[in-house]
Amino acid sequence: MKEDITLSYQRKVLSNNIQRFLDKRGITQTDMARDIGVAETTVSSWMLGKRYPGLKSQQRLADYFNVKRSDLTEESSLNLVEVSPQTVKIPVLGVIACHDSILAKENIIDYRYESPDDLPSGALYYLEAKGDSMEPKIPDGSLVLIREQSEVESGEIAAVLVNRDEEASLKKVTRQGGMVLLMPLNSSHEPILITEDNPALIIGKAVEVRYRL
Repeated sequence: MKEDITLSYQRKVLSNNIQRFLDKRGITQTDMARDIGVAETTVSSWMLGKRYPGLKSQQRLADYFNVKRSDLTEESSLNLVEVSPQTVKIPVLGVIACHDSILAKENIIDYRYESPDDLPSGALYYLEAKGDSMEPKIPDGSLVLIREQSEVESGEIAAVLVNRDEEASLKKVTRQGGMVLLMPLNSSHEPILITEDNPALIIGKAVEVRYRL
């Protein structure tokens, strides 16, 4: 019985916090459900206290409102949190199945919600760094914010599709004479020479690294 009372209380706290943040931003449950990619019935069950979202859903809600997860789940934060009046939905890309439009729906695997005050200009997306070729600056598993553009200066880090690959990699673009090299930051990896037989397509410039704790 005590566990049921505790769970009911937690659900009520969460529901009240979500409603407070919705009111602050002037959006509806329907808007939120669409933006975070869950069914309206799921959101309704959270708001009515019938279900409690798992950790992944809690984090998605926190990202959406630009608050900490504890600001959703703890009652003590109700009157202390200022919610950002606006957030921007930034896609996280996976396999680049559509090369004609990098931000095409089929290339997107998730979204992150960010305050526009913290973002550079331009069309932005995230890539997840895979492997250790760009360590220590870009660790494996970190999220790299990319500004979509087709050219970068020598010495800048770019998101690149090599030899019509469908998975973008992060490399430092270096021009030496008439050669273009894609350089890893980890010296245990070899540079990639770009040629007609091994072409590369630059799809953006790395502008920021976000680390997952």
